Amino acid sequence: MSDPRLLVALRGREEIDRVLKEELPGVPWQYAGREPRPGMERAEALLLGSVERELGDLDLRQLPRLTFVQRVYTGMDGVPLDRFPPDVRLAGNVGAYAPFVSEHAVALALDAARELPRADALVRAGTLRPPPDQRLLWGRTAVILGYGEIGRAIADRLAGFEVRVIGLNRTGSMAPGCAAMFAADHLSDAVRMGDFVFDTRPLTRRTRATIDAAVLGSMKSEAVFINVGRAGTVDEGALYRHLLDHTGFRAALDVWWDEDFSGGRIGHRFPFGSLPNVVGTPHCAGFGPGVEEHVLRRAVVNLRRFFSGEPPLYIIDRSEYEEPKTDR
Repeated sequence: MSDPRLLVALRGREEIDRVLKEELPGVPWQYAGREPRPGMERAEALLLGSVERELGDLDLRQLPRLTFVQRVYTGMDGVPLDRFPPDVRLAGNVGAYAPFVSEHAVALALDAARELPRADALVRAGTLRPPPDQRLLWGRTAVILGYGEIGRAIADRLAGFEVRVIGLNRTGSMAPGCAAMFAADHLSDAVRMGDFVFDTRPLTRRTRATIDAAVLGSMKSEAVFINVGRAGTVDEGALYRHLLDHTGFRAALDVWWDEDFSGGRIGHRFPFGSLPNVVGTPHCAGFGPGVEEHVLRRAVVNLRRFFSGEPPLYIIDRSEYEEPKTDR
């Protein structure tokens, strides 16, 4: 058997073998494991899932030929980049989850706007009236923060509701599906226009805690805020206090500030679950039948670009995630 050119740091399952055979024929690979194996030092690329679960404490200095890391997941926040030599390029799986996360985002928006939890409670109690305080998507304005793959997919799904879409991206450059676009440094100007505000942004040094008290105060008093990006883009305490003080404001959240995936628990500094103007889901927007294989295939297609000599897509800028080094 040939020495591996690709190491796979994922939990072993049948679809990995099938997808790699179909998308990377002729590229020898093996699971990374937590201990060095014969031939691993010849690996050129790494397919990465969870650093803690699948990569463990493998010393990457034992992989002198490693030049490219493709993550199965979209985000790179939380990945210990300092473990990877500076000349190793890393890519997130950008857009892989867009069909599923965008569907969930619209579901959350409808859930919060239509007060579905309260409506369900009325039915279970055998009660017809008074009806929930329902809001409409139809004819309203939605602001999408982070108008990338997921943002565009949300805009596509909102089109059927005749929603006016305003986007926010880094530069303010117009993109299909938007009536207007704001640059990232005009966040407050953008959110004040939204009846619905969707946050799909990655967590980077530039986006961390940017939804603060001032930005929340710029939103409409009865806006619906939906976060399917990263909880860390929002100041947790500021959001809780805003929801307390503005009872007409609603939040629909799929992501949380303290997520213990190994323990299966969400930690809270503030009791969001006690607020009537909050609906939540347990970071599950990217779950569903067939999702794992779809996402895996997208990641492997980018690996195919690498092995065929084409530039891989979605290479990250490490400086957006790493804290600047200072002399002390």
